[in-house]
Amino acid sequence: MAITSANQLELLQTAEAVAREKMIDPGLVVEAMEESLARAAKSRYGADMDIRVSIDRKTGRATFTRVRTVVPDDELENYQAELTVEQAKQYLENPQIGDEIKDEVPPVELGRIAAQSAKQVILQKVREAERDRQYDEFKDRVGTIINGVVKREEYGNVIVDIGRGEGILRRNEKIGRETYRPNDRIRCYIKDVRREVRGPQVFLSRTAPEFMAELFKMEVPEIYDGIIEIKAVARDPGSRAKIAVISYDSSIDPVGACVGMRGSRVQAVVNELQGEKIDIIPWNDDQPTFLVNALQPAEVSKVVLDEDAGKIEVVVPDEQLSLAIGRRGQNVRLASQLTGLDIDILTEAEESERRQAEFAERTKLFMDSLDLDEFFAQLLVSEGFTNLEEVAYVDVDELLVIDGVDEETATELQARARDVLEEANRSALAHARELGVEDSLVDFEGLTPQMIEALAEDGVKSLEDFATCADWELAGGWTTVNGERVKDDGVLEKFDVSLEEAQNLVMTARIQLGWVDPADLASDEEETEVEEESEA
Repeated sequence: MAITSANQLELLQTAEAVAREKMIDPGLVVEAMEESLARAAKSRYGADMDIRVSIDRKTGRATFTRVRTVVPDDELENYQAELTVEQAKQYLENPQIGDEIKDEVPPVELGRIAAQSAKQVILQKVREAERDRQYDEFKDRVGTIINGVVKREEYGNVIVDIGRGEGILRRNEKIGRETYRPNDRIRCYIKDVRREVRGPQVFLSRTAPEFMAELFKMEVPEIYDGIIEIKAVARDPGSRAKIAVISYDSSIDPVGACVGMRGSRVQAVVNELQGEKIDIIPWNDDQPTFLVNALQPAEVSKVVLDEDAGKIEVVVPDEQLSLAIGRRGQNVRLASQLTGLDIDILTEAEESERRQAEFAERTKLFMDSLDLDEFFAQLLVSEGFTNLEEVAYVDVDELLVIDGVDEETATELQARARDVLEEANRSALAHARELGVEDSLVDFEGLTPQMIEALAEDGVKSLEDFATCADWELAGGWTTVNGERVKDDGVLEKFDVSLEEAQNLVMTARIQLGWVDPADLASDEEETEVEEESEA
C-alpha cells in the first residue's frame, strides 16, 4: 500500500467512519493515523530521524516532513535529528537555538508489517479516546439512576450494558433474593466511576440508601421540585427501610405526598426494591421527637438524650419492647442509622429498677456521709439532691421546703456536708502531693483537689503537663472506628467536665505559661465572627 497511489480522500472517509462508530472526535482518529504513518516512515528512513506526518483535513493528502532541531555544539547527540548553529547556517540566515529545519521527504511505501503496525497504533489511539469519552460521560452521572440490560453474570457479579459502556453490579450491591438472566432490564444507582488500566469502571448499586432516595425523587414531583426534602435514609436491603422527609410548604404533608393516592407512589418504589417495606417518617429538628417518630410503629414512653456521648435512652412499655427492637434488632438498628445516635432501649420495669437502684445508692451516700437515718436521707433524695456539694452549698431556703427541716437543722446539714467535703479535699490533695504534683498545678484556678488527684494518678503533675493535654483527653469523647462509635475515657470525665470547659482550662493554662498570646486568640475570634456573618 502506498499513500501516493491510494485515494487520498479515503483516509478522511475512514477517519469519519471510525469516529462515527465509536462516537469520538474525527480529529483524534486523524491524529492517530498521522502517528502511525510517522512510525512507518521512521522504520523506512531510520529510527533516529524525527519524521512527522501531516494529513490535510480537507484533501486527505499526507505530507511527510523530516525535522532537525538546532542545539548547542556541546549537546549535539543525534546527528539525524539535530544540528549545530554553524551547520544550520546552510539553511537559515541567522539560526537560533531551538529553531527547526523542515524538509519534505517522499512518501513511504507501507509494506504488510508496516501497515499492520499502523493499524495497531490507530486502534490503540481510538480505544484510548473511547475510554476517555466513556469516563467523561459517566463521571458526571455518579449519584443518579441508570437503566441497563443484563449481559452476563461473572462470579456473582452482574455485568450490565448501560448504553455506551458496561457497568458492574457487585454481588454485595444486589438485593439479596434478586436473580438476573441475560437481556433482563435493570435499574441501578451509579455509585462510583473510576479510571483503571482496562478502561473506566462504572460501579452500580441497588442496596445503597441513595438508590431509594433517587427512586422517590422520580416518583414524587414535590421532592424533585425541592418542596419536600429527604433528610435521611436507612435500609436493610430487600427487607425494610426508613426514610425521613420534611416539607418546606406548610400546606403539603410530606408523608402523604410520598405515600401518594392509595399508596401508589410508595408502592412503585416498593415494587422496584423487591417488596422492601418502607416506613416514611416526618423529620423533626428536635432529636428526641424525631427518634420517637423513627421507632414507629412502637410507642415510646420517655426519651433521655446524652448529646455529648451521641447516645439516647428510650423507655418503652413492657409489651412494646419486641416491637421497638424489631426482628433481629432491625427496627432499632434502622432508627439508629436514621438518627445517627446509639440507642439503648429499656422497658418501663427496667427503668424503674434502675431508678430504684440510683435512689438507694444516693440514700446510702447521705446516710454514711452525713450520719442521717434512712428516712431523712430518702427525703433529701426525693427532693432532688444527688450529691454532697448540692447539700453543702445550696441556698438554705431549698432545704427548708423539706418536711421536718427547720433553719437549725438545715444549717447543721450544710455544716456536716462541708466538713465531709473539706476532709475529702485535704485527703485528695495530700495524696496528689505524695504522687509528686507541683504547686503550679495545685494553684491553678478551676481544678478541685479531686481533679488534681485524678490528674496526678494519670501522670499529669505540673501546669506544663496539663497545658499539653487535649480537650478530649480530659473530658472524654467518642471516636468512629470502622463505622462504630468507640468511647474515649477522659481523666476528668467523672467530674462532669464538658468538652468546652476542658478547652477553656487548657487554653488558660497555655496563656499563663506564655505559650499563647491572648491578642492572637482575640483576632482569631474576630475573623471567625466575620466569616460566620458573611456565610449568613
